[in-house]
Amino acid sequence: MVINVCTFAAEPIASVEVYAVAELTFTGPRQKATDSPARDIDFSVTFLHEDGKSRHVIHGFFDGDGKGGVSGDSFKVRFCPTRPGRWTLSEVKSSAPELKGEREGQFIIARTSKRPGFWLADAASAGGRWFKRSDGSHPYIVGNTQYSFLSGRKDQNQPSGVDIAADMAANARYFKKVRFSLHGDRYVHPEAKPFLDDAGKPTDSGDFSHRPNPAWFHQRADTAVAAAFEHDLIADLILAGPDTEESRSTLRAGRNNGNPAPWLKYIAARYGSYPNVWICLCNEYNIRTPTYSEREVAKFGEIIRSFLPYSSPLSVHASPPIVWADVFDTLPQWNTHQIVQKKLRTIGPSADVMGVAWGVKAASPRHKPTINDELSYEGEGDKHTREDTVESHLGAFLGGGYASTGYKAKNKIGHYFWGGFNPKEHTAAESLKFLRQVIDNSITFWNMAPSVSIFSGLDEEFRGMAWDGREYVLGTNKPRQGLRAKLPPGQWKVTRHDIIKRESEIIAEDANGDFRFDAPESRAVLFHFKKY
Repeated sequence: MVINVCTFAAEPIASVEVYAVAELTFTGPRQKATDSPARDIDFSVTFLHEDGKSRHVIHGFFDGDGKGGVSGDSFKVRFCPTRPGRWTLSEVKSSAPELKGEREGQFIIARTSKRPGFWLADAASAGGRWFKRSDGSHPYIVGNTQYSFLSGRKDQNQPSGVDIAADMAANARYFKKVRFSLHGDRYVHPEAKPFLDDAGKPTDSGDFSHRPNPAWFHQRADTAVAAAFEHDLIADLILAGPDTEESRSTLRAGRNNGNPAPWLKYIAARYGSYPNVWICLCNEYNIRTPTYSEREVAKFGEIIRSFLPYSSPLSVHASPPIVWADVFDTLPQWNTHQIVQKKLRTIGPSADVMGVAWGVKAASPRHKPTINDELSYEGEGDKHTREDTVESHLGAFLGGGYASTGYKAKNKIGHYFWGGFNPKEHTAAESLKFLRQVIDNSITFWNMAPSVSIFSGLDEEFRGMAWDGREYVLGTNKPRQGLRAKLPPGQWKVTRHDIIKRESEIIAEDANGDFRFDAPESRAVLFHFKKY
């Protein structure tokens, strides 16, 4: 196909770094609060690189008056350039005549940058267990949970006092991901709501998911995603749930004849160009009202994937006793990774649940990254101590996966719903930060798979990983003398990291052969063996 590009546009309409986000505004047909533009107006832009080959088709979305107002004629497209150079708006398509062809032939200049880009399932990593970034780096992920913090409310409908952007910045100092719902869920705002009903009034009912409220998303969700992006923090968006029927009904779409496609397209359009955005279709899809079957979930996944312009991480969250449903193996493969939920306190079971999800005992193992997104909520709600949370997260790493925490003061109470992250309450955060730093600074974990093959004299709880002949890690949670490592030929550096105490010590600079060592009195110690 020959693309006719207008030559009158001598100046770029935007200049943006590679893997940053350019937001372009278009003027479309004026919409009122009683209209349904997410469903009724198709709008997309094709961005073509100067090489004539690289292209991205980005769907647009209605944004009210563009300033947080519900009514207006502002339509937007968010574009993330994936390589430097000139990107031309080569085709602007829309079912609305006002939008069709608008700004066609204009261009954006993408500048070289050091931004790491999107999160991609790394098929070349050990067993396909790990994520990488567009730039090839492999940061380790520990996540936090703040289900309903966008509403700014806590129990008894009191203001939470949470500043969304500041909260994202605070999380980024300790974590690599924050998972949150796009709704108020149990703690709704009395006036601000994510949807509009047929009369144009704000509502929390996800059955109206085909009518997103621009005010809510412009003022709240956009703020969270953009702030997280600036700190390279993953914004893990939960599209249905976690708890209430109103928040879970977005995929039921009861007031749109059971068709959630407008909602899924809206999310893909509004947030799919952010490299830091992950998407969870539903929290605990198999419990509470409404529940969704695996076939329904897979269909939702196929729909949103058809609208997403990039390979954004996409999955769904099950509730025990399901770890990862076997039936997903027989359905079209829509998910990039597996989310599991099992609350655990110790290294061994935390590591082993990763293997169960990964299908190591199945006829056809699942070679996809796995994250336990409710591994350990510190606090009185689940009776998990700081040490429980730290030890279990070390176990998740040693099982070849990732995990998320949260602070749960009581049932449905605390940071894990309201936000307002505070490390003085969520005390495990300091050690989880230390764990991430140790891994990121010294361990090439993406080449490693669960194994304790070189070790002997272990307690049954101990777990490890190996990059055979090059690098090994072992995790311990109790004192034990006489541990042995049968090291392959060469000189090895051995470092002991006490994750609880946040202390590191080199215990051997030139270990070789049959190396003996002891595990100290600590619940979370990581031994690192590296050949040099």
